[in-house]
Amino acid sequence: MIFLELVLQNFGPYSGKQVINLNPKIDDENSRPIILLGGMNGGGKTTLMDAIRLALYGARAQCSTRGNLSYSDFLNQCVNNKIDPVADTRIELLFEHIENDKPIKYRVVRSWTKNPKDGKDTLGILGDSDTWPDALVNIWDEYIENLLPLGISNLFLFDGEQVKELAEQETPPPVVVDAIRGLLGLELADRLAVDLDILVNRKLKEVGNSKDLANLEEIETRLTQQQEDYQITGEKLETLKNQVEELEQKQQEAFDKFISEGGKIAAERNQLELQQDTKTAEIEQVRQSMCELAADVLPLALIPNLLNQAQAQGEKEFRHQQVQISKDLLIERDQRLLNWLNQVEISPIQVEKIQSFLIQDVDSLYAKTIQIEAPWLLADDETLSQLDNLIYHLQNSKLAAKEKLAILKNKEEEINTLERQVQTAAAPEDYTKLRQALETAQNQVVEAKANYETIRRRLAELETTIAKSKRELSDYTVENIKHKNSEHIITSAAKVQNTLKIFREKLTLRKLNKLEEEVKNCFLYLLHKSDLVHRITIDTKTFSLLLYDLSGKPVPKHRLSAGEKQLLAIAFLWGLAKVSGHRLPVAIDTPLGRLDSSHRQNLVERYFPSASHQVILLSTDTEIGKKEVETLRENEAIAREYLLKYDSSTRQTTVIENQYFW
Repeated sequence: MIFLELVLQNFGPYSGKQVINLNPKIDDENSRPIILLGGMNGGGKTTLMDAIRLALYGARAQCSTRGNLSYSDFLNQCVNNKIDPVADTRIELLFEHIENDKPIKYRVVRSWTKNPKDGKDTLGILGDSDTWPDALVNIWDEYIENLLPLGISNLFLFDGEQVKELAEQETPPPVVVDAIRGLLGLELADRLAVDLDILVNRKLKEVGNSKDLANLEEIETRLTQQQEDYQITGEKLETLKNQVEELEQKQQEAFDKFISEGGKIAAERNQLELQQDTKTAEIEQVRQSMCELAADVLPLALIPNLLNQAQAQGEKEFRHQQVQISKDLLIERDQRLLNWLNQVEISPIQVEKIQSFLIQDVDSLYAKTIQIEAPWLLADDETLSQLDNLIYHLQNSKLAAKEKLAILKNKEEEINTLERQVQTAAAPEDYTKLRQALETAQNQVVEAKANYETIRRRLAELETTIAKSKRELSDYTVENIKHKNSEHIITSAAKVQNTLKIFREKLTLRKLNKLEEEVKNCFLYLLHKSDLVHRITIDTKTFSLLLYDLSGKPVPKHRLSAGEKQLLAIAFLWGLAKVSGHRLPVAIDTPLGRLDSSHRQNLVERYFPSASHQVILLSTDTEIGKKEVETLRENEAIAREYLLKYDSSTRQTTVIENQYFW
């Protein structure tokens, strides 16, 4: 498991949105384990640890500042005091782990506002495909327990005060003891023993409270009677089914006769007569429209030839009149020309020739337009225009008359059809007989179906009753078997408990032997006095550490310096992490405490680069100082550095990337 990114938005002293890259990879091929974050006391280091815990565990998180607060009050306490109360507070933790032999990334998002609804935050899980897997949100507590169980989280996410407390106490505190048991898998045996006790108590209660079983013969007799009733009812249901089919056939025959003999038409007589009256009224409207056409220009359609002859004669006389006017105008113009020629110096002979030419020209020009017959119509322009309009209007009236005639014909055919339908309708007394016969057949079908449904329900009830009796008969046998099984479980439980006790003891010894060796190796690796301790043992009940020198004599813990005790506590945590087999990140707040320079140097050079594949250090300037940070840089152990810049005037912290105190 690797933490890749932590995002804080209006969380604690972190105002606005601030992103911290926790990825230990510096490029695609190389990585360095340490993520170093520097900050002064009260500057927000512990808040970062709380943010990681809160993102992973929510209401179950063991945060440093929560105390006895309810989850709702704790969330309110975490909201930045400088923001709008309705603004979101949000933490995001992006991490990667191996699932089904493939790297999987999840972004855990928790958001809330001041005085959150129902006293809870909103949880979301963003997967690799940027989708929100709702199913994972619903089981998140169970899912994270498989990756980083809450019980052991304090062994990987710890602070200097926790190390100090562990170093000074002869026996680890209960929270550490529980974490150790969970880390080593010892709680499985205890849980199995408790579950076994619960099972035994339950079986004892079942045996003690078991009542007399029902009489088997009585159940079988009742079941036999129920099965006979079921068979009789089934036969009756089949008879009713045949009866319903016969009555439905009679109903269909009555309906067919009702239709064929005019019953349906008689039932619809009023509607047919109403339609007939409607069609008659429509015909009267069409005829009225025909009368209006006949009162207008339509009668002139009787003399179409005379109208066309008058139109042609009028156009001919109009053209002749126009030609005569133009001829008179030309003659007047020619006369003016001759008068002018007589006034100028032109000989009379030439004038005469010109006059002769003009007369011939006019005669030849109008020779084709000479009126053969005398005009007799003598119509003016307005009269001819009225005649044209009359002929055009007459054409429209003829078309309208044709349409009206076609409509009139269709309406008359529809009336004839309706009359024939009315004539085919049955007489009133015949219609009454047909209708009564149909209603009788319908009522018989309804009654038969009701009887069929009653018997069918009775059959279903018998089927349910028979099934219940069969279950009782089966339960009778099952109860006997369960009774014997319960007695067997009770008698075998003691043997299982003894076996489980032996298994637990051997498992504890096996795990602790390995843990003792790892803690000793880690302690000697961190300690500059290689001859101080030769062997370390761990008590199987209290998990307290016992140290022995080369001669096998105990080394009292009070003989160790404060720094050596802290190194022993760190070695204990380091050994636990190795034995557990969990490949998890390690986050340490205030890591160096009261260590002297030599012990501090050993921790910086040996523990921090090797504690895990990812080590998040939250330090002040006096813990990992200039010398220590230069050592880590020279050893290429630091992947990223951050400075938590705290402004005391605004009580806000800003994360500065690629920067430390030095």
